[in-house]
Amino acid sequence: MNLSGEGLASIALRAGALIMDVYKTDFDVVSKDDASPVTEADQKAELLILEALGQMAPDIPVLAEEAVAAGHIPEIADRFFLVDPLDGTKEFINKRGEFTVNIALIEHGRPVMGVVYAPALDRLFVADSISSAWQAIARPGAQVPPDSERRPMKIRHASGGVTAIASKSHRTPETDAFLENFDIAEFISAGSSLKFCLIAAGEADLYPRMGRTMEWDTGAGQAVVEAAGGRVLQEDGQPLLYGKTERGYDNPHFIVYGDVTPL
Repeated sequence: MNLSGEGLASIALRAGALIMDVYKTDFDVVSKDDASPVTEADQKAELLILEALGQMAPDIPVLAEEAVAAGHIPEIADRFFLVDPLDGTKEFINKRGEFTVNIALIEHGRPVMGVVYAPALDRLFVADSISSAWQAIARPGAQVPPDSERRPMKIRHASGGVTAIASKSHRTPETDAFLENFDIAEFISAGSSLKFCLIAAGEADLYPRMGRTMEWDTGAGQAVVEAAGGRVLQEDGQPLLYGKTERGYDNPHFIVYGDVTPL
């Protein structure tokens, strides 16, 4: 299979089927060294994704969440994959459904291709390139939907007030202070990297994240929202970049913008 958004989507759909198989069981939850939870679904999905990416693009290194947690950190260069096999593990554990499979291709620090798949919601979001994004309804384990079932994504113009979106579990006073700069008409909550995708799909306009995230948490979502015309910027207005080895691959605070302007 060629390296493409469609190829990454196929891998994510397969991983989603495996995740949903575990979701239906009384699975165990263990804590990693950083006290974050991990399940059998995280581990099995990552193994599937790593094997599939190895077949698709054997020369491109992969920075994957569970492998990094286990101490397996590859040497990365200008081109690498970012993988979060199950973003929103707390949502998964609490049976809330807002968890995602995330795969991104990074080139020279920027996400240039990516897929976010929410298997419990049957929602698939794909960035084929830096300027082409689409979404589709897709069941876990299904084939990638054909062109006729794909809907192009484009951010909307926020007229009559801004719909802001934030994490269910990570809203902070800094977030509230930032939102005071905008005419907020509606506030919605969502888990995992769905927050990026809702802006890309024109269902929300603004997502500030004033808390810690890792590169694998955000790479695929950033690829999708930027391909749909959005922007992902640090607080100082600089773009959010990847391959930050000096930071241990964690992100600074950032904001995801649709077509919005401050007051």
